Amino acid sequence: MGMSSLHPSPSGAITGLLSQGVGASGIGHVLRIIRKHLRMDVAFISRFREVDRVFEHVDAEGIAPIEAGQTMPLEDGYCMKVVRGELPECIPDTSLVPAALAIPATRALPIGAHLSIPVRLEHGEIYGTLCCFSHSPDTTLGQRDMSMMRAFADVLAARIDEGLSVERFRESARAEIRAAMDKGIPRMVYQPIYGLDSDTLVGVECLARFDIEPRCAPDIWFNAARQAGVGLELELFAIVSALRALDAFPGSVFLGINSSPELVLSGRLAPVLEQVDLSRIVIEITEHATIDDYAALCRALAPLRERGARLAIDDAGAGYASMRHILDLKSDIIKLDMSLTHDIDADPSRRALAKGLISFAHEIETQITAEGVETRAELDMLRRLGADKVQGYYLSKPLPLDEALAEVRHGAPPSMRAAAMA
Repeated sequence: MGMSSLHPSPSGAITGLLSQGVGASGIGHVLRIIRKHLRMDVAFISRFREVDRVFEHVDAEGIAPIEAGQTMPLEDGYCMKVVRGELPECIPDTSLVPAALAIPATRALPIGAHLSIPVRLEHGEIYGTLCCFSHSPDTTLGQRDMSMMRAFADVLAARIDEGLSVERFRESARAEIRAAMDKGIPRMVYQPIYGLDSDTLVGVECLARFDIEPRCAPDIWFNAARQAGVGLELELFAIVSALRALDAFPGSVFLGINSSPELVLSGRLAPVLEQVDLSRIVIEITEHATIDDYAALCRALAPLRERGARLAIDDAGAGYASMRHILDLKSDIIKLDMSLTHDIDADPSRRALAKGLISFAHEIETQITAEGVETRAELDMLRRLGADKVQGYYLSKPLPLDEALAEVRHGAPPSMRAAAMA
């Protein structure tokens, strides 16, 4: 949805979320190490809630008798009894502990040996327990094993603290993003796209701008929104905002809207385009977007393309995925990334690559739009190479709607008229 030169501030939930790691990612691996080292059949972490506990992570040899996500009343089983001191933390042989034999799961699973350590978070509160058990007794278990369990419980508590911190940032970021949308943010700007065959404004790319704290580039906001679980919501808001300007532009001018593959596949994009003249819409999907199922994306795009929408692959040449996107999605437009356009007049390698992409595009009846044109020399070279359309700061920066409409009335900008007459 557009970039800017702004850098994230050191505060705020948006930047805080992006600076955090997802601490829970290695917990399953740690559990497996514990279970294998102690020769146990099952290792798990249970989280205490008001009336029950949930098995958040489970690792087992073979088929596990419990599953991640399964819940159990807080008073049932071993965990709370260990925390209260009603059961020892280390039970090498449950048949020798009457309080353990009184628990139905001891015979039902069965549980022959059991180890359990409270997991205490940074501020001292008990999160739950780290537990291991084997189906048979193990009389070799002792204090060395419990010391190792305590060390691992500390490691896991640190990971869990990180995960909880990330979730707090997510909740705060969701609130910030929704509050911004309630205020009409992001606002949309429109960067003119000019046809080199006519030297006139033929379209605009709709770009998002976030004029609030934290002062972050648009991609930072959209990335944070994805991590916070409201990425599609923010994308859709920006697209709906952009589409409001369609009727203000002449019918000869198209709007380029940026969409992620996830938004298309979600089914949430098609309804907002239901009443839109799609012959004037270009859906731009960036080269950087990960596409797991090209066939599914093509099926989702097909009804929109049948109604006239065109598909552009944005940022082509910026990475390795461009050609796969172009070939499998059969795009109508290829947008050369500014990293390829920059200094194209002076750099033989960039020029050769651009020339190859332009020739390839025309061979498959696809058009080329060059982004990031910043000098007269770049524009002249792209014209000679056969690019179809251009956009960039040499021609026009992204503009508020009223200024973009004025550009339509002016026709070609002075810089383009001068280049055409040379």
